[in-house]
Amino acid sequence: MSDLVMSQATPVVKPLASSKASFHLVQAVCIFIIALVVISPLFMLFIASLKDDRFQILADMGSFRAFWVADPTLANFKEVAHFSGELAFGRYLLNSLLILAVTVGGGLVVNSMAGFVLAWGSLRGKAVLLALVVALYVIPQESIIMPLVVMVSRAGMTDTFAVQILPWVASPLYIFLFYQFFAQLPKELYEAAEIDGASVFRIYRSIYMPLSLPALATVSILMGIESWNQYLWPTLVTQTDYARPISVAIATFFGQDSIYWDRAMAASVLMMIPILALYLAFQRWFVSSFVGSAVKG
Repeated sequence: MSDLVMSQATPVVKPLASSKASFHLVQAVCIFIIALVVISPLFMLFIASLKDDRFQILADMGSFRAFWVADPTLANFKEVAHFSGELAFGRYLLNSLLILAVTVGGGLVVNSMAGFVLAWGSLRGKAVLLALVVALYVIPQESIIMPLVVMVSRAGMTDTFAVQILPWVASPLYIFLFYQFFAQLPKELYEAAEIDGASVFRIYRSIYMPLSLPALATVSILMGIESWNQYLWPTLVTQTDYARPISVAIATFFGQDSIYWDRAMAASVLMMIPILALYLAFQRWFVSSFVGSAVKG
């Protein structure tokens, strides 16, 4: 009788195992294709930055020669890595790094404080304030950018680092992200600290901030990418090389008469490195934040 049962169960197990193996194979192929689509433009950018002939770069586009360089050279990087002169991309890169560091650092403090107050503060009308924060998020930046230009121009802030930092330190999106994270923490944690005599700022600094590493990492990466990729705003408020970021400086390679693909590719690689380093530094907490949100949701 047992042999009969075993003989009947075997044909069922084999198709299940076979379908599972096929599923894993299809999954692996899909992941490989997606990774190839994402990585191939970056690889092509790096290869093009090692070619010293801008006309050859343009001719190789659209063929497999775009992914291969016979005679690699770092001449393009040497040309754009100066700190003075016409191709002062070293200076532009430092400008962008300064803007990035101050914007992200200040943004973490300002947005986390606002989110903490909305979550645990004793303000009246917190629900209304939260609704206003969410409502402000749906307003596109482009719709308020011209009034902002007029305001900073009358304040004499144009062509400075401050004008590229202050308008973007506080953001409704990041305030809401911090609010959502702080509101999910146990209420007993706040009440216990309050009973022990800790002030609101002490509770925020010593208890809630150390627990909010995933939220801090998420906001750091998102705010860093947003600040690093700013183009329209710095184009409108900078006129000289003093505070110009690298995102605006790269556009100078694309003129009406000619396009310097070789230098533009090298400058693009230099621009890509810091933001990749920022992501790699915080990726563990960034991924855990999204995984935790998905599980709670």
